[in-house]
Amino acid sequence: MQDLWVFGYGSLMWRPGFAFIERQPARLHGYHRAFCVYSHVHRGTPERPGLVFGLDAGGACRGVAFRVAAHHADEVRQYLVEREQVTAVYAEAHKPVTLVETGRQVEALCFLVDRKHHQYAGRLPFETQVAIIAGAEGQSGRNPDYLQSTVEHLHSEGIPDAGLERLWQAVDAAQRGS
Repeated sequence: MQDLWVFGYGSLMWRPGFAFIERQPARLHGYHRAFCVYSHVHRGTPERPGLVFGLDAGGACRGVAFRVAAHHADEVRQYLVEREQVTAVYAEAHKPVTLVETGRQVEALCFLVDRKHHQYAGRLPFETQVAIIAGAEGQSGRNPDYLQSTVEHLHSEGIPDAGLERLWQAVDAAQRGS
């Protein structure tokens, strides 16, 4: 058995929920972070879905790679399946990610959005994203808090994302009724 690498690009970056022995800024090529998944559990309900991130095909994504000790790999994988696969909207895959600081490539467990799943939202218009995120809440909390935490974490990691910052400003304004 060997150590397990896990790629985080949304809430896993700021709330991994598992023990790890190394955390490195990383880049995944071939996929990008997108609000492309309707959330029926964590950040919304079936009656009022929220939006959460998925790794969708195309582009590249900056995030974080976590190295999990081999003797914890099975339990962490099981934890992630229970956390991320509540409705089976993601496909588990091992993909090469580049550790930004060293340029080293590692195979990391990634959760890629399943475009055939009924919760796949695709590319929604900006105004639609704002309206959904501003009003949704699920078992893990309010949808705006998820967006805000991700934007703040990306900023603290030095990962610029003007599109998400613009989205957060619009959601924040919508919540305040501005």
